[in-house]
Amino acid sequence: MTSRVWIWVAWVAVFVAATALLRVFRSSVDTIPPVLIYLLMILGGSVGGGRPLGFALMLAGFLSIDFFFQVPYDQFSVGKPLDWLVLLSFLTTAAVTTHLVTAERERAAEAARKTDEVAALGSVLAAVSHDLRTPLTTITALAQAGVARGDSNARAIEEEANRLSHLVADLLDLSRLRGGALPVHPELNTAEDLVGAAVRQTAGLFTDRSLETRVDLSEPALVGRFDFVQSLRILSNLLGNAAHHTPPASPVELSVKRDGSALAFAVADRGPGIPVGERNRIFEPFYRPAGAPADGGGGRVGLGLAIARRLAELQGGTVDYAPRPGGGSVFTLRLPVGDGV
Repeated sequence: MTSRVWIWVAWVAVFVAATALLRVFRSSVDTIPPVLIYLLMILGGSVGGGRPLGFALMLAGFLSIDFFFQVPYDQFSVGKPLDWLVLLSFLTTAAVTTHLVTAERERAAEAARKTDEVAALGSVLAAVSHDLRTPLTTITALAQAGVARGDSNARAIEEEANRLSHLVADLLDLSRLRGGALPVHPELNTAEDLVGAAVRQTAGLFTDRSLETRVDLSEPALVGRFDFVQSLRILSNLLGNAAHHTPPASPVELSVKRDGSALAFAVADRGPGIPVGERNRIFEPFYRPAGAPADGGGGRVGLGLAIARRLAELQGGTVDYAPRPGGGSVFTLRLPVGDGV
């Protein structure tokens, strides 16, 4: 509060001093220099003190121009129609400038606040996730020993521990991605190798449904520049989501082709699709549609797509959603093609 008062005092002092100085030379200048100087003060006051100070300086400037710098001097009157134009132009410009500057100032303050909140959340997630890894490793080892002895409950314990381990890994990666501490290393790789690795990694998800792959062979080779490990993680995540939402009788389709300067890996399913109002929000961390189970369904908590999109962006790529004609969803991973390809 004290600092805000001093800002007002400082700008009032500047205004009074500038007005006194301009008044000394008013006989040798026209109205334009005072108008410009007052506009600069309004701009500075809006940045430093916000909208109230900006509008106070605007009103004071309007009155000062009319009283000190319009003929007849030292009285409130407007002698010529052009004088009205100058005053109204000044008032309009000052009002718009004050509004724009203060609105941008408020947006910057809100952005800074959100950045601080994200940084704090990232630190908490990293700390909690790190502390959970050791006990989860111990629980998993004990559960595996129980499975080996034939304990009927040990298998369920192992599965839940593995689910929590994946969640902890996702939380750690989310905090690293937000902190810029998860590097990617793009190299020349073929689309066929990435598709083959993704099919092998997700084979266990397609025991009761089929996965159909289609690679565009119209060109000799589909070569891209991407981080193979992180891109495999993205594609496996998209396939896992498709398997989770697709009815057993419907196949999941994975296709890849060149699309301009990118390789497009499309995962298409016949699931329920995404409502229009949620198509952007599905890429937000922890977002789940209304009515979804509390655990996200199958242990899903809404981190996979957020991590996938960020990993793609770090490589100069994208992950996008589109509704599938006839029902379902199409998630497309686009990665840069290789140099010279």
